[in-house]
Amino acid sequence: QVHLVESGGGSVQSGGSLRLSCSNSEKSASRYCMGWFRQGAGKEREGVAVITPYGDTEYIDSVKGRFSISRDNPKNTVYLQLTALKPEDTDVYYCAAAVFSDCSMSADWFPHWGQGTQVTVSS
Repeated sequence: QVHLVESGGGSVQSGGSLRLSCSNSEKSASRYCMGWFRQGAGKEREGVAVITPYGDTEYIDSVKGRFSISRDNPKNTVYLQLTALKPEDTDVYYCAAAVFSDCSMSADWFPHWGQGTQVTVSS
C-alpha cells in the first residue's frame, strides 16, 4: 500500500524559501507520477506541480519561475522547492502519487495522498 509522508512546511516571511519533501513507501516509486497540490480553507484543491517518472514537469502559471519540483528515485522522494514566496502561497500542501507514466494537474488523477504540510507566508 502506498504511504506518502510530507515534511518541510513552516512559516516564512514574504520572499522566503522552503523545501517540501515527500517520501513514498513504495520500493517501485520511480514508476509513479508524483504531484504537489495545495488547498486553503473553503477552496478547491489546486494542482501546483507534477513530475512524470521520466522527469518531465508541469506547473501552474502562478508558481512558474518560483517553485521547482524534482525527484530522487533511489530515495523514493519527491521535492518541491519554494522560493520568492508570497502570502497568497499560504495553504496546506499535499503530495500525491499515481502509478501512471503520464501526469495530470487534476486531483482526480491521483488515488494516493499524504496528510499535508502547512505553509504560511507572512507579509
